[in-house]
Amino acid sequence: ENLPPTRDNDVKVQVRACALSWIDTKLLSEIKLEKELLPVGREISGVVLEVGRKVTFFQPDDEVVGILPLDSEESGLCEVILVHEHYLVRKPEKVCWVEAAGTVRDGVRAYTALHYLSQVSPGKTVLVMDGASPFGTIAIQLAQHRGAKVISTAYSLEDKQYLERLRPPVARVIDVSNGKIDVAESCLEETGGLGVDIVLDAGAQINLFFSPPPPPPAQLYSAEDESTSKSQLLPHKHDIITLLGVGGHWITTEKNLQLDPPDSHSLFLKGATVSFLNDEIWNLSNIQQGKYLYILLMIPILEDTMEKLSSSIFRPQLDEPIPLYEAKVSMEIVQKNQARKRQVIQF
Repeated sequence: ENLPPTRDNDVKVQVRACALSWIDTKLLSEIKLEKELLPVGREISGVVLEVGRKVTFFQPDDEVVGILPLDSEESGLCEVILVHEHYLVRKPEKVCWVEAAGTVRDGVRAYTALHYLSQVSPGKTVLVMDGASPFGTIAIQLAQHRGAKVISTAYSLEDKQYLERLRPPVARVIDVSNGKIDVAESCLEETGGLGVDIVLDAGAQINLFFSPPPPPPAQLYSAEDESTSKSQLLPHKHDIITLLGVGGHWITTEKNLQLDPPDSHSLFLKGATVSFLNDEIWNLSNIQQGKYLYILLMIPILEDTMEKLSSSIFRPQLDEPIPLYEAKVSMEIVQKNQARKRQVIQF
């Protein structure tokens, strides 16, 4: 209601679908963007209604998809929204609204991890932790498309069955649900003792709602409540370093990872690296540089993600479309890291 006039570079979009993603309030606080009320839903797809006089990429009736900037004042859960043209790309005709909105963020994260941070290429071996998650699924598919051999972990029988049904097939699914399987040993066995080239720990993040004691020195910390079993199933960082091959890359989502001198020494002996996956880097720089990065790097990623979605290279892990009146309940589930499939609101 009461939208301001369309500015020169604005695109007025009628939203058809909006995906719900976890809000990192700590990050927003660190960069001085935390507010009492935060807009929910940043991944949108919809139809262009009107464009500003300096907009060159779009015209009315174009179908678009994009990610609202981190400092957006508006929620994607609106019938109509104003978006700067640089945050949108065209949606392929074959891609439905829900799939477009539900895949765009995971596509960006997967490209950031496997292209910019680790340069995945044919013949390399990639271990994707928690491959049945929405992000893990897209990461597996991107790695396979680039010619890599993929190993994945599963935290339940359902996850294992899902991963075994993927086509092309995953080279090996390591079921760690009973806590008896050694991930490092399984990976070394699969690679003939050489180790994997890239490790992507897609499932390890800090929980927003709990303030537990610091994690043990040798364990990644889980995104879920300590009372849940999955937190006990995450591999020790020593195991990850052990299964890394020479020149390997460990891409971690754990912002508070602590490496002790023996860990660093082991990585040094292997010439291995640790990189931190933060999919907000494209617009975390100062305004001018951030905009430049977004145009130069982010837009091609978005376009390529939509192209792979259109050609069925990406087959996302989505829940059934959710009506707007259920958005609050769904967002609470997302914010507690309890959603196993991507939640998308359909208008």
